Amino acid sequence: MDNNYIGYARVSTVQQNEDRQIIALTEYGVPPKNIYTDRQSGKNFERKNYKRMLKKLKKGKVLVVKSIDRLGRNYDEIIEQWRYITKEIGADIKVIDMELLDTTTHKNLLGTFISDLILQLLSFVSQNERENIRQRQAEGIAAAKARGVRFGRPTLYPPDKYLDIFIRYRNKEISQKTAMHLIGCGNGTFYRLYHTLKSSGKLH
Repeated sequence: MDNNYIGYARVSTVQQNEDRQIIALTEYGVPPKNIYTDRQSGKNFERKNYKRMLKKLKKGKVLVVKSIDRLGRNYDEIIEQWRYITKEIGADIKVIDMELLDTTTHKNLLGTFISDLILQLLSFVSQNERENIRQRQAEGIAAAKARGVRFGRPTLYPPDKYLDIFIRYRNKEISQKTAMHLIGCGNGTFYRLYHTLKSSGKLH
């Protein structure tokens, strides 16, 4: 284990598991106490533990991530964070899954050029995939709506469900109290449902 290594792992939701990333980081030599994790979208860098990790980075330290998309998924911000860490802080970065993205070993001009070129390409791919996912979700929702699928919270008291009860109430077969008991509602909801059915013409 190298105490100069600081690891960062990220998953997008609380349902996902970061164990695979943590195993890769520890196998690379990052002490477990030096690993910071976030369960949050990579669309920006407003993440609690990412900010804590940045405060630990200093010249001579190495930030280790399993893959570039674990750092983030926003093209412009990944480039900016890479510049901030390597230029302003003076720390190095190692991306385990991409050997060329390692500022500890590629410090000459050609190495820096290749590293920057690959970083920009991978960052673009990461952001493009995020945008494609968002577009596919929007298209899926639109297609579902076209098929008649309804989104949002279901109506707690759908009027048509209680039409028979209101017909019996109107015909004086049951009292209002009994009708309200059968529906499971109070006065306000009862009158709202009654007038909704009446105005729709379903309750003559």
